[in-house]
Amino acid sequence: MLLSLVLHTYSMRYFLPAAVMMGTAPTYVLAWGAWRLLSAVLPARFYREVDDRLYTIYQSMVLFFFENYAGVQVIIYGDLPKNKENIIYLSNHQCTVDWIIADMLAIRQNALGHVRYVLKDGLKWLPLYGWYFSQHGGVYVKRSAKFNEKEMRGKLRAQMKAETPMYLVIFPEGTRYNPEIPKVIADSQSFAEKEGLAVLKHVLTPRVKATHVAIDTMKDYLDAVYDVTVAYEGTVDHKGQRKLAPSMTEFLCKECPRVHIFIDRIELKDIPEEQMYMRRWLHERFEIKDKLLIEFYDAKDSKRRNKFPGKSVHSKLSLKKTLPSLLFLGGLTASMLLTESGRKLYVKTWIYGTLIGCLWVSIKP
Repeated sequence: MLLSLVLHTYSMRYFLPAAVMMGTAPTYVLAWGAWRLLSAVLPARFYREVDDRLYTIYQSMVLFFFENYAGVQVIIYGDLPKNKENIIYLSNHQCTVDWIIADMLAIRQNALGHVRYVLKDGLKWLPLYGWYFSQHGGVYVKRSAKFNEKEMRGKLRAQMKAETPMYLVIFPEGTRYNPEIPKVIADSQSFAEKEGLAVLKHVLTPRVKATHVAIDTMKDYLDAVYDVTVAYEGTVDHKGQRKLAPSMTEFLCKECPRVHIFIDRIELKDIPEEQMYMRRWLHERFEIKDKLLIEFYDAKDSKRRNKFPGKSVHSKLSLKKTLPSLLFLGGLTASMLLTESGRKLYVKTWIYGTLIGCLWVSIKP
């Protein structure tokens, strides 16, 4: 009975946040869809302005759970500007929470609505979310030989034409670093060695295509590139070996006490333009990440572990930035579910919204 109670308590820690975040999705999609129809005859920038505000509301609610509810301490190192900028955000990739880390930084710059992702193509089939991410300015890409450069450039040029604020998140490794799948790590290291590049321990060899296309297409539109390195505390086992980074479920269950984020702001003039040279530059940036993570996980002096070198700031997110969004979306959803017609609309949005979204992304990228 005691074990059952413990398991029940543990499951409730993530069931409530998951139920609210997923449960408010149809409400959000309905509000967005109404605006999408109303703005059809307006210039694209008007649609983008309101869409960014709507996205800010939803993602602020998400951050209520991932920061305020989870109680995680966010430790920031380096040079995160206070003001919003048009940027490309390059980060190491180890778990689904990495998506949320970009939101954590963006909200501290009042740029949360500007976050857009370069995502692997398979994610476009996510119910409701997959279609919406594309409509919000996200770019779906296929790997290696199937990568469609023309398609990506076209989407980014459309964003610039509409004067869309850009906080474009790219994970150049192309897949997650997972210590439980050593073959992926070994293949990545073998490739680096074959190409005459430094072999990396705590990150995978980065791929340059999406990064090059994004920077080359928007070089006159961007203010900077943020090179971001993320480490989750508590991801080392009793033998001192790195283990899997927390999933969203584990994060919401408060299994990560602190997340450490190192930001290096890079001027565009310091980045090579040609793909061949940018590839070398990007690998050098990942060498720097690797050194930071070696210090974090493997420093001989135990006092230097579980932190990055240099000055840091414990950045706490105010409830004023997240709780109103939770109350607004939660209240709107609850009011819809209180009536029979509202419940029918809610269910139809899940069903038909998913079907229309899948049809849309299969026809138009």
